[in-house]
Amino acid sequence: MHPIVHLRELSLQSQTHGANFEALMASVAAPLGARLLGARYVEVPPGKRAWPLHCHHANDELFVILGGRGVLRYGVAEHCVNAGDVVVCPAGGVETAHQLRADGDEPLRYLAISTMNEPDVLEYPDSGKVAVFAGAAPGGEKAARRLELTVKKNAAVGYWEGEE
Repeated sequence: MHPIVHLRELSLQSQTHGANFEALMASVAAPLGARLLGARYVEVPPGKRAWPLHCHHANDELFVILGGRGVLRYGVAEHCVNAGDVVVCPAGGVETAHQLRADGDEPLRYLAISTMNEPDVLEYPDSGKVAVFAGAAPGGEKAARRLELTVKKNAAVGYWEGEE
């Protein structure tokens, strides 16, 4: 196996949702055998975002900005990012929630790198959702997931509810 990825040769897959979310992306680490480290190349068109604002309770993420400009939402703050910047988003609660938005006239291009711990619990502060992934970490092989559940956070029930 050749251990080098040429970003310009990746076959990019499109992901869109509504008017705000759009990205082209390709897995970088898994095709070369990485299991505990995830990496994905991402291109986000101007004004768009790849994913909703979210935090991971079990996985750290790191973003290497390769081109374009963007805005990082991190917790309640916003930060400008440019080519050459590295963004670190450690696992934690909503105070580490993060999202990148492309800003300017060209796509925001970056590498998204993460630990691949599972199970993971994610929170989405804007929509009040919680997601649980087991069997494969977020960004991992979906066919390997034993559990993928997304619910509204306020739909929680008591621990003993329904138990006899």
